[in-house]
Amino acid sequence: MGAEGAVNIIFRRDLAEAKDPVARRKELVADYSERFANPYAAARRGYIDDVIEPSQTRPRLINALNMLQNKRDHNPPKKHGNIPL
Repeated sequence: MGAEGAVNIIFRRDLAEAKDPVARRKELVADYSERFANPYAAARRGYIDDVIEPSQTRPRLINALNMLQNKRDHNPPKKHGNIPL
């Protein structure tokens, strides 16, 4: 959900009671975006591992794919087969 929708829901009463609801909504949207709607808030809480700047996206993807290029997944052999039912 975007900042506009969240502010409309969370601060519904505050907006209804405001003298200038449009200006108050802009103020609340700016505050909400600064505090919650950015990747740094999620990183601070540990929800994401890293914040990648847009200019670094391509090199980071290339490095990750190169690292995984020769990876093979080997499952252990099965100990028991399925019994016929």
